[in-house]
Amino acid sequence: MRARLVLAPVLLLALSLLPGQAVAAGGPDPHSPEYTARDLQNIADAYGRITAPGGQLQNPAYLPALVQAIGRTSVDQLLLQAATPTRLALNPGNLVPGWNVGNPLRANWAQTRGRSTQVAFTNSYGALLRGTVHRPRPGARDPYTGRKLRPPYPGVVLTEGSVGGSEGMYEWLAQDLAERGYLVLTYDVQGQGTSETLPHDGSPVSDEMPWCNPFSTPREHETNGCPGVPFQQLSNFVVGTRNALGFFTSTPRRPYRNRGADESDVTLHNPYWRLFDRSPDRRAATPGRTTRIAIIGHSMGAAAVSKVQGIDKRVAAVVALDKLTGPGSNGALDGEGNVPVVPALGIQSEYGFSVTPWWMSGGSSLAPQPSPDGPDPERERATGFDAWQAAGVDAMMVVPRASTHLEYTDIPLVLPASRYGQALTSAYVQHWLDRYLKHRKNTKALLGTRLRYLEPVGNDVWSPVSLDRDALLSYAYCSAYDVRVGKRRRASGDITGVGC
Repeated sequence: MRARLVLAPVLLLALSLLPGQAVAAGGPDPHSPEYTARDLQNIADAYGRITAPGGQLQNPAYLPALVQAIGRTSVDQLLLQAATPTRLALNPGNLVPGWNVGNPLRANWAQTRGRSTQVAFTNSYGALLRGTVHRPRPGARDPYTGRKLRPPYPGVVLTEGSVGGSEGMYEWLAQDLAERGYLVLTYDVQGQGTSETLPHDGSPVSDEMPWCNPFSTPREHETNGCPGVPFQQLSNFVVGTRNALGFFTSTPRRPYRNRGADESDVTLHNPYWRLFDRSPDRRAATPGRTTRIAIIGHSMGAAAVSKVQGIDKRVAAVVALDKLTGPGSNGALDGEGNVPVVPALGIQSEYGFSVTPWWMSGGSSLAPQPSPDGPDPERERATGFDAWQAAGVDAMMVVPRASTHLEYTDIPLVLPASRYGQALTSAYVQHWLDRYLKHRKNTKALLGTRLRYLEPVGNDVWSPVSLDRDALLSYAYCSAYDVRVGKRRRASGDITGVGC
């Protein structure tokens, strides 16, 4: 995530008075009063996670659960840091109460719907990374189909966003996937969440204390300086993703190489290694990609997984949560690996950290610019989907209506996000991985106009939600797909008729 502030209390109150409603595609001229009214409704709906019916302020179970979760999480993190005093995590995720709680309505998921185990491993720079492996509950059935879940399972590695992203904010997606038959690793990259801030160089002294030379030259920085510092750099997320893949695939016979650490600080191998499906995937969409692993990333994590999918042969599918990034769409990401190779799902957002009116929809959602003629319907296609389509690699891109860059992070009571963007995202990710990791013939479900989701509402209750695709996708920016079905391709560059 990239920081920019967001929400004034007066604006939040005003927006909470506006009811959410479906907004039809197409519509009036941008300069008309009708278009302005529609745009104001969209802005109001961009705060729906907080203000809409069933949202955080409207669900009586939310605040009590949040208070309890903040206390429990804060104490657990303090105890964890005290147990490893030479592995300091100097960032908001470890220091600010409530930063890493995620959705408190999910607090008992690991006791009622799945299982999870905390892990710790080091990255290439010796910094300690903390994470969690999520798995199905033994003997469980798929909550959507009733099908009994049987190991071994395909794998998923999820990389968070930058500027304060922490793994607790992404547990919603990991849990949704785990209870449908996936083995999922979430983790904090160096400098975020509960992971260590500074590197260790692997020497006997550095095994005990962090090591950093702030006086190194830029040329020396990655080897003899402060590798991984500052954390707000793409390499941290690329390195983290590849190291996480290494840890995920580790076994007792082939333990993970924890650089710069002794065995007391780290987990030697994936604790659920027996549950991971290591059988050759002869139906993989990409030749040579025979490991049943998908990588998912948000924000800078999305940029990282867009790159890693092109250079790491363990990856069979990729999901980028704002934004899927192809070659040439961002100069910082050009070069090796930033090339479409495996099937990609991109979930793109209408807004960034701030919610802007239609006449500031130019550029990108993260760096809006004036747009006096209104939004460019193809804005979100250009970052990555068009490159995948041109390369002939299966791809899909969906733009949830009123969505922000924070749809994909569970954050309590602050920062904008739409009411159902997260649900829509999870439903599409589930279908995408079912297709490209489990090889289910799910064209009707993936491309249909109705999707199903199970949403936690409190007191260990998950409520079914029916999602109307056309009402929940953007009326300003086109969503698209191009996938192989049998020997033919099915494609649409404008799913809901925006005008692309």
